[in-house]
Amino acid sequence: MTGPATSRTPPDKPVVTIFENYGAGAEYVGRKVAEALGLPFHAQAFSSEQIEGSAEAATEEGAMLAQVFSVMGGAYGGFGGREVATTQRQKYELIMDNNRRVWQFADEGGVIVGRNGAVVLAERPNTLHVLLTGSVEDRVARAAEEAGITAERAAARQQKEDQVRADMSIVLYGWDPRLPDRYDLVINTSRIALDAAAAAIVDALRTKVD
Repeated sequence: MTGPATSRTPPDKPVVTIFENYGAGAEYVGRKVAEALGLPFHAQAFSSEQIEGSAEAATEEGAMLAQVFSVMGGAYGGFGGREVATTQRQKYELIMDNNRRVWQFADEGGVIVGRNGAVVLAERPNTLHVLLTGSVEDRVARAAEEAGITAERAAARQQKEDQVRADMSIVLYGWDPRLPDRYDLVINTSRIALDAAAAAIVDALRTKVD
C-alpha cells in the first residue's frame, strides 16, 4: 500500500524523505535541506512529547496516535476484545490516510520526516530517501539539549521512541525502518556534522535527479 504512484502525473519537484533514530538531528537537517531547496519542510506526524505521553492528548495528532496504538495491540494496549475485521479496517484506514497525506506533501516537494515516506514514495522519481543515525550517547545528548530536558529523560525517550517508531512501521507497512536497504543515503551524525549532513543530502539529491 504505497499510494497510487503509477496513476499520478510525473513529479517535477524534488522530495527528500528522512527517517531518524531519536536525536540524530532530523529536525535541524531537514529544515536546512528544505531551505536550500526553497521548498516546504513537513515534520513527523507524532512528536516526541506525544510518544512519551506528556503532551496533550486532545488533539488531532493525539487522537490518531491513540488509534495507531490501538491497532498495534500487544504492549500498546491490546485489542480489547474487538473483532479482527474492525481492527483490520482501522489499520487499512490509517495506512490510506497516511498515504494520501504523504503524496500531498510530495506534490508540494521538499522534505518529509518520518511517515514511512521511504515506502510510500519508493517508486517516485526525483526522490531521495535518507536515514539519519548515530551513537546512542550522542543522540541522547543532542536530544536533551534541543528539547531542554535532562539527559535521563532524553535517554528514556530514546529507548521508547526508537522502539515505538520502528514498531509502527513494522505493523502498518511491514518494514523495519532501522534497516538500511530502502535508503539512498545513510548518515551517521555522530561522525558527520549536521550542516555537512544537510549539504551531503542536497548534493545527493541533485545527483540522483540529474
